[in-house]
Amino acid sequence: MTPISVGLGGIAGWKVLQRMEGRQKEILARSPAIQRQTGHFRDRLEITGTAEELVGDYRMLSVALGAFGLHDDIGNKAFIKKVLESDLDDRKSLANRLSDKRYFRLAEAFGFHDRKTQTEHLNREQKQAPESDLADRISNAFLDREFERRVGLGDEFLRLALNAQREIGSFGSRDSSDKTLWYEVLGSPPLRKVFEAAFGYGVQFGKLPVDRQVTEVMKGAERLFGSSSFKTIAEPENTDKLIRNFLVRSEIATTASQNRFSAALALLS
Repeated sequence: MTPISVGLGGIAGWKVLQRMEGRQKEILARSPAIQRQTGHFRDRLEITGTAEELVGDYRMLSVALGAFGLHDDIGNKAFIKKVLESDLDDRKSLANRLSDKRYFRLAEAFGFHDRKTQTEHLNREQKQAPESDLADRISNAFLDREFERRVGLGDEFLRLALNAQREIGSFGSRDSSDKTLWYEVLGSPPLRKVFEAAFGYGVQFGKLPVDRQVTEVMKGAERLFGSSSFKTIAEPENTDKLIRNFLVRSEIATTASQNRFSAALALLS
């Protein structure tokens, strides 16, 4: 995989990345490797009717998982099969019990539990989307995530910033309560890292009971944005403020860590 590097870190790198993102995505979308992956997914989707068939096709599964930022689970086929077969109306099903709701959205998108009611899983108020629409959505999401992954090879903080920008944008239009969305933030490792760093929370924060963590991140949002509502946080200027806070604090923490390491080496030399 070829990294996408902006040559700078922190806020300066973020500004450069914002300017080059559109063009770089176009280049990535036209690359032979991406076209082969998404082309295979599109070709096979219409004849893939079960979770077992999907997890049995490595190339399809790679695109499906990549679209939800779950590529690291490519080897966990039995687990992913169980997620995909989850009954989303059953609170005890695996996809519902997992705190990381990316798995729920994966199961929701494919609706393998009952393909006849797939639309209810995709969008509970809309009619069933054709397979071509599903192929488009998954392929586009895969491209977004693949771009982020390649940026992350050069700078992990910028990858996390891109992910946060995209995810928070979608949160603003969700019907879920803000408290539910905060639980979702804490259940998503990439989002959690951004909010924890932006609010200045240290490693001890993760040891608090989860209900207390929700209370604290809502307080952090009130301090930074004047509101803990995701409709407010999703406003572009507030999302940008969050990301800038995250990048600045992360850069400071990294520099401090490097300085401590250098000092330790000096003592040993």
